[in-house]
Amino acid sequence: MSAVVEQVVQARLILSAQRSALLQVVLRYRADDPLAVRMVFPAEYALDGPADTPELGDGGPVDPDTGVEWVFARRLLTTGVDRPAGPGDVHIRPALDRRTVVELRAPEGVALLHFPTQDLRRFLWRSHLAVPEGQEARYLDPDRELAELLG
Repeated sequence: MSAVVEQVVQARLILSAQRSALLQVVLRYRADDPLAVRMVFPAEYALDGPADTPELGDGGPVDPDTGVEWVFARRLLTTGVDRPAGPGDVHIRPALDRRTVVELRAPEGVALLHFPTQDLRRFLWRSHLAVPEGQEARYLDPDRELAELLG
């Protein structure tokens, strides 16, 4: 059985200069996909969702099975908590007040989120316990990956 690291964290979705919404995000790491991390957001916060802006609130619990999932490199998150990183659709950078900014870009728009850096570091630490940094290749299964692609 492959190790799975999962952690629920609270993030602040920046809606405008004056408005934001709190929401719960599930961070997930799987040893059988050792190069990637996943962020799962409540479905109502999808960039291609309804035009109504989510109301301010606690964001409620996110259902990992029905939420919106973004997948990106674990190394990007590891780098981004200390210095700006991300040449593609995901940009991560440190911010003031012990926060980390995650910017997600899609054709439908841009989502700007603030996370407590300590929560991200704790998640990364746990993921590195499951698969040490630099040892990811030992956990890759190219035959399984090819079978999934050709599925």
